[in-house]
Amino acid sequence: MFEKLREGLSGLVGKVATTELKAKQLRPLLQDFKMNLIENDVAVSVADHICSEMKKRLDGVQVKRLEDKRELVKKNLREVLLEILATSEKIDLLELIREKQRVNQPLAIVFVGINGTGKTTSIAKVAKLLTRNGFSVVLACSDTYRAGSIEQLEEHARRLGLRMIKHTYGADPAAVAYDAINHAKAHGINVVLIDTAGRIQTDRNLMNELAKIKRIINPDLTILTVDSLTGNDAVMQAEEFHKRVGIDATILTKVDADVKGGSALSVTYATKKPIVFIGTGQKYDDLEEFNPEQFTQMILK
Repeated sequence: MFEKLREGLSGLVGKVATTELKAKQLRPLLQDFKMNLIENDVAVSVADHICSEMKKRLDGVQVKRLEDKRELVKKNLREVLLEILATSEKIDLLELIREKQRVNQPLAIVFVGINGTGKTTSIAKVAKLLTRNGFSVVLACSDTYRAGSIEQLEEHARRLGLRMIKHTYGADPAAVAYDAINHAKAHGINVVLIDTAGRIQTDRNLMNELAKIKRIINPDLTILTVDSLTGNDAVMQAEEFHKRVGIDATILTKVDADVKGGSALSVTYATKKPIVFIGTGQKYDDLEEFNPEQFTQMILK
């Protein structure tokens, strides 16, 4: 994962370590580094920010030994990346469920994102994670638009041994979500995971539909699924969904196939919301909690 981004970061550390730390000498190196970041799916605004911060931190610093200079560059780069990835908001999903349990209420999560990002599969993975931790889960298919969407979620529910709430195609998506939450309350179910339609993010009707679902059920969390392989389009999706619907967190999918790695930085920078999980394969267990420190450490190896 992320081999190309790791190579670019390593290259910067090596070049800067053998250069006088003055703005004039740093400028061309950071310009090359900026292009490398953009080539690896880091959005232009994020690449600008990283290079600007590095120039500010390194300009005029006096370091005698080569190895000390290398460590200084690496340390500052790690800090800049962590400032982007370690958002001020933290989400502990299991603790949120326990808090709702104390007041005998289910935790309702709405999943949004365009078709093809792995949204429905991510819901199934989250459901597996929660049941593994002893929580009861019900699924809701509020995607009453895409052909096959009900059957797809139904199949995941069958494999996982879970109940799924559905209406017919063309039904009101908000009504499905509302019924699922009432079902959870009536049966003492801990978590409601709600799948939604995923047409292109500029579809006004879709955004209005999602906004209506949120208005009707007032979910505890809205999670956006983003395909890490879509590059800068991932950033546009994140910005649009956050602006039009409002998101609390992101799941980054297909990370195991991503050799570039810039999407994680870009999406977090664009939304200022945390990545809660990354999808690392096709199986239900291929879902990992996202750790900004570990991610930064990995790409700086």
